[in-house]
Amino acid sequence: MEIYSTEEQQVDAIKQFWKDYGTSIVVGAVVGLGGLYGWNTYSDMQVTAAEEASESFQSIVTQVNNPAALLVQAESFASEHDQQGYQALLELIIAKSAVEAGDLAKAEVSFTKVIAAQPGAGLGMVAMIRLARIQAEQNNVGMALATLDQVTDKAFASQREELKGDFLVRQGDLDKAKLAYQAAVDNGGALTSPALTMKLDNLNKA
Repeated sequence: MEIYSTEEQQVDAIKQFWKDYGTSIVVGAVVGLGGLYGWNTYSDMQVTAAEEASESFQSIVTQVNNPAALLVQAESFASEHDQQGYQALLELIIAKSAVEAGDLAKAEVSFTKVIAAQPGAGLGMVAMIRLARIQAEQNNVGMALATLDQVTDKAFASQREELKGDFLVRQGDLDKAKLAYQAAVDNGGALTSPALTMKLDNLNKA
């Protein structure tokens, strides 16, 4: 089941963002709290923790082709590091591995963890979109549509509306599907999803 396209590119961008700027973000937060904690000592500790988390994350990612090792190391990461951004990325990687293995239930658990953690940087939105796909694949289309309603970030509007259109077509609600596809086009979806215009044209001809 192919559920990764634009979302995968977004995750890659977020992953690179954390690699490049994760430590700086922690330092900036520490500086802002400096008057409360005596930031010199505290910042040194946080920078070290962030660097260790980054190194651990990079090491775990190399196990992406070994699902069993990936899962074990990801669980260790969660207990050893308080870094929600990296943890959310690991859960998305675990979920992808689970989908490829046909274990949709495990993927659903990982997506739910990411959403509950509210890690920011768009990761929660990616997880919701992917969770909706999993729910629809399990014939829970109504639940999938409800999940999509929680995708509120405008950056994901075209993906949300195109996917909503796909689900509505599956339900046989073609009029609402047309509206969803048109909303996706209006939000620039045709630039990232060449099939979108074809989907809309097919419904207009029906």
